[in-house]
Amino acid sequence: MKPVISIKNLNHFFGQDKLKKQVLFNINLDINPGEIVIMTGPSGSGKTTLLSLIGALRSVQHGSLQTINYELNGATEQKLVQVRRFMGYIFQAHNLLPFLTARQNVQMSLELHDHISTHEAIAKSEEMLKMVGLEQRINYYPDQLSGGQRQRVAIARALVSHPKLVLADEPTAALDSKTGRDVVDIMETLTKEQGCTILLVTHDNRILDMADRIIHMEDGYLKN
Repeated sequence: MKPVISIKNLNHFFGQDKLKKQVLFNINLDINPGEIVIMTGPSGSGKTTLLSLIGALRSVQHGSLQTINYELNGATEQKLVQVRRFMGYIFQAHNLLPFLTARQNVQMSLELHDHISTHEAIAKSEEMLKMVGLEQRINYYPDQLSGGQRQRVAIARALVSHPKLVLADEPTAALDSKTGRDVVDIMETLTKEQGCTILLVTHDNRILDMADRIIHMEDGYLKN
């Protein structure tokens, strides 16, 4: 079985010349289809940088990084955009557009897929919002929703296109314990149903039990 993520000898730097600083050191990691992997580590250890590289949101500088069988080192911007279509992203800040309803925010994720008609996109978005328990909030705007409800919309947006890989960066950080637990339970259930892989960055020890595997970052090094 081929890994969804395969990283070999990955190094990453910020800055130029005298200000150049290495932030990731010789990262090696394989994540298999269907796995739920949680990455922990202190602030500034490189977790979000690594996640952004895996998610094709930042260019790979040194080493090999294959995401969903695409080599990202040397990939053009067009290729990076193509790879992103196979992924869902969930962040601490839900990043919902305030002038769009819950359904419209979710539907945006489907607009990258040319083969899906507007009618089908609306139906899929509404169905996904029902699956996260927001069938009564489909036409609500973000400022009319609680923090937990906004994060559920973000989950629906990430999963509506049935991605092969979901990347989540501190998805429960702004939520109370019960709401945070509800959010990760929804993530776990839906991703298992869809057969996709999760890589989740968190400081929240309350959700570690959802992981098939926990990895740890410290000072730019990956420590299993």
